Amino acid sequence: MMTDFIINKLCIIGVGSMGGSLARALRKNNSVKSIVAYGRNHERLNVAKKLGVVDDVTADISDAVKGADVIVLATPLGAMPEIFQMLKDVIGPESILTDVGSAKQFVIDAAKESFGQLPANFVPAHPIAGTEKSGVEAAQAGLFEQRRVILTPQSNTDSVALETIRSMWQACGADVVDMQVAHHDEVLAATSHLPHMLAYSLVDTLARMDDQQEIFDYAAGGFRDFTRIASSDPKMWHDICVANRKQLVKMLHAFNEDLQRLTHAVEQADSDYLKDTFTRAKQARDKFCG
Repeated sequence: MMTDFIINKLCIIGVGSMGGSLARALRKNNSVKSIVAYGRNHERLNVAKKLGVVDDVTADISDAVKGADVIVLATPLGAMPEIFQMLKDVIGPESILTDVGSAKQFVIDAAKESFGQLPANFVPAHPIAGTEKSGVEAAQAGLFEQRRVILTPQSNTDSVALETIRSMWQACGADVVDMQVAHHDEVLAATSHLPHMLAYSLVDTLARMDDQQEIFDYAAGGFRDFTRIASSDPKMWHDICVANRKQLVKMLHAFNEDLQRLTHAVEQADSDYLKDTFTRAKQARDKFCG
């Protein structure tokens, strides 16, 4: 993919699978000249450099962000408030700040708390991409191709900063859309956060059964497909649950009500309810995901 968009210096704070994939994608498409990673785990930073994902690494955040055109927060959500506190005194006016967090109200509130107000050069963003694998070793250059990235700009967001971040993700092959913060958090609670909760809960339920070994020995493809995301990073999903708990709780209650109705239908051998539910689900799945 050829593009005229160039970032002279990109700083990635938290170079795991998401930040690493961004780095690989921009490098592959010749859209970045230099990439520096900041983190506290020297071993993980050195792995990122050894793999060629980044050019330089540092445990000094001042050095990391100095002269950076774009700074990307790719840490778990729970770490972002502290990172914002660290950035407020070292980020330069020429740098554009963005993130990849999946609970946008939480991120925006954390930024406001640290900076006193939402910085005009901050563009909240969320790429709808990823796998159950974590760590920079799982970074993929093509992760964002033909995937959506949601931007949630605020009333004071600088237009140049907004278009820079839009261009950055487009350079990775992503389809970039704008969305209101509240709507983003509602949509993601339903389509991403709830499915992860169901997968984690199902695996945990089966793992605590007395005959768990036999259960998993006979697990078929459907079980593996449905529960694949339960192999995702527990720390990351813990933070997401806490950060977007208001919207997630709504979805959990709604799902639980439907599950109770389904349980009753099975108990009563209510064939019509079961057939109607399964038919609607298949039609919806085929229409939107087929």
